[in-house]
Amino acid sequence: MAKTASSMKNFEKSLKRLEDIVFKLEEGESSLDDLLKLYEEGSKLVNELKGNLDAASERLNELASINEDD
Repeated sequence: MAKTASSMKNFEKSLKRLEDIVFKLEEGESSLDDLLKLYEEGSKLVNELKGNLDAASERLNELASINEDD
């Protein structure tokens, strides 16, 4: 259970960072170099978060199939 809570905190932290990046990108007040760095970081976070959601979805499907077998 501790691993799940830790994973959730990491997910939330990454999502918050992504939200901050989107805000800064939309603001448009940073230099081009900074915007590119933010975009790169945001892209990595999107991929990481998508992987986490895919893994959670797969786990939920596994649990659902276990419940169907009972």
